[in-house]
Amino acid sequence: MRFEYDIIVIGGGHAGCEAAAAAANMGCQTLLITMDMTKFAQMSCNPAVGGVAKGQIVREIDAMGGYMGIVTDRTTLQFRMLNRSKGPAMWSPRAQCDKAKFSAEWRRMLENTPNLYLWQDAVVDLSVEEGKIRSVTTRMGVVFEAKAVILTAGTFLEGLMHIGRTHASGGRAGDAASHGLSARLAELGFEVGRMKTGTPARLDARTIDFSQLEEQPGDEHPCKFSFSTDTEVVKHQKRCYLVYTSKEVHDILRSGFAGSPLFNGTIKGIGPRYCPSIEDKLRTFAGKESHQLFLEPEGRTTNEYYLNGFSSSLPWEVQWKALHKIQGFEDLHIYRPGYAIEYDYFPPTQLHHSLETKLVSGLYFAGQVNGTTGYEEAAAQGLVAGINAALAIKGEEPMILDRASSYIGTLIDDIVTKGCSDPYRMMTSRSEYRLILRQDNADQRLTPIGRRIGLISDARWEHLQEKLNRIAEEKKRLEKVTIKPSAALNEVLVSRETSEVTTGIKGIDLLRRPQVSYEDFAPFDPERPELPKEVREQVEVEIKYEGYIKRQLSQVAEMRRLEQKQLPEGIDYTAISGLRLEAREKLEKIRPISIGQASRISGVSPADISVLLIWLEQTARQKREKKQII
Repeated sequence: MRFEYDIIVIGGGHAGCEAAAAAANMGCQTLLITMDMTKFAQMSCNPAVGGVAKGQIVREIDAMGGYMGIVTDRTTLQFRMLNRSKGPAMWSPRAQCDKAKFSAEWRRMLENTPNLYLWQDAVVDLSVEEGKIRSVTTRMGVVFEAKAVILTAGTFLEGLMHIGRTHASGGRAGDAASHGLSARLAELGFEVGRMKTGTPARLDARTIDFSQLEEQPGDEHPCKFSFSTDTEVVKHQKRCYLVYTSKEVHDILRSGFAGSPLFNGTIKGIGPRYCPSIEDKLRTFAGKESHQLFLEPEGRTTNEYYLNGFSSSLPWEVQWKALHKIQGFEDLHIYRPGYAIEYDYFPPTQLHHSLETKLVSGLYFAGQVNGTTGYEEAAAQGLVAGINAALAIKGEEPMILDRASSYIGTLIDDIVTKGCSDPYRMMTSRSEYRLILRQDNADQRLTPIGRRIGLISDARWEHLQEKLNRIAEEKKRLEKVTIKPSAALNEVLVSRETSEVTTGIKGIDLLRRPQVSYEDFAPFDPERPELPKEVREQVEVEIKYEGYIKRQLSQVAEMRRLEQKQLPEGIDYTAISGLRLEAREKLEKIRPISIGQASRISGVSPADISVLLIWLEQTARQKREKKQII
């Protein structure tokens, strides 16, 4: 038994698991402390991974060597590629997972990760000396020393659960809250805030009449999350269903508003804007008489179902009565009602882009403690924090992902630059560069980074190189191959509402037509090689959207030009004439590292950026003149 480690990770949720695995796989002696070793990466809410923008994040995690994609593939119940009817920038993978198996698989992988040790306990104190983290103390009084500590406590810090007028301490149903750390961090000078999230009732499938429900099937040809060859697509998919509320359901729910902690002032924390409770929906969309809900299984060996879209903290009897008025739920039994939970978080403007805190060297925050919501957002932060803690210990520069490299980079830049006024959830609209940040090319963008820092195996790297070579070869072939005109080809083209061809046409020019897919002219391209689906998709996207991609890459170049204009540490913004008062206050608080980051701070105008650029030029000129005099 050892009591000194390179890195200690506090919390065994999605952020903590990814952080610990990354740090250990990079060669650091790592200790993961969690209050319950049977609940690693517990899916406290819906047991699903991915979705719009979130699916892109999971593929990025996998591309850099994280575990989430692999665990998801091994526990998938149903897979759907969302937004297939839209352009490829919007395609988002989503998998319904086996909740218990997901956690068990995470435990198996962690227990078999070299350099990683586990300890079941709660951390109650941190020791800081001369502005640097030194050790943690657990509830049992054990002191573990470390060069870096990563806090990933999720919703457990001073967690308080609410069902109607009833409330109790807890980090989630059945689990105790964590006490003491928030107060300790406040003592160290950290700003502490309060946020709220919630979850719906869990339903007993034996008491649901599925014959009355609308089935929502998985994809006929499902994909998977991991770029690794170590996982497979799901073979036997479970069914999901659509159900609907009604005016009668809404009337019952409204009858409980007086007892709702959301409306009577009991809950002080800020809830998620983009995942509202059912009572929030009724208040916001008062004229809407029906809401669509998603009934989704929690596992292959359980009768428990999750009612996505029906999160609530209303009194349990109100929830029960309302649910019974939904078609197919007339004889419903619930395992437990929905509840809300309040918890402490730390405004993420207190962090560097590495996720290291500005106040304490060697201390990192990741996950919901930073004001985000969602398993995927948490896992991404955990991965980045684990990587950067390991790099710091090795004496190397931190890995900073910018907005043009990834959704993960966008997420981190958003929270450390703008903060979180409500629980932050990733959406495609948050990215200016979503055409190049697609789920299909995450490996091309990020696997080289994972390889450089030591998280990508030789086999993974060789697989990527082979894929890139095949994409390049096929694009080159399509530039040369001529598709001969024929009645059969023109019949296909007319059916796709595009013009016929009377002379030979290059394969690449045919594929550039928006209406024509790579598969459409396969019968007329006899020399076409057998290629994996992922290669075929890449070829089509890169050719069809070439012009748009080039335009976006030019925007990226301009963004990176501004990012390269570094702002020196210790600038006294109050002394820079021409800056507006609000800009001075925001710049002093956030301390941006570049002109690019400064331009994204709310309250800093283009005029303020012009002032900063002039100040930078004047400062640089003064330094040059001083050198010449010397």
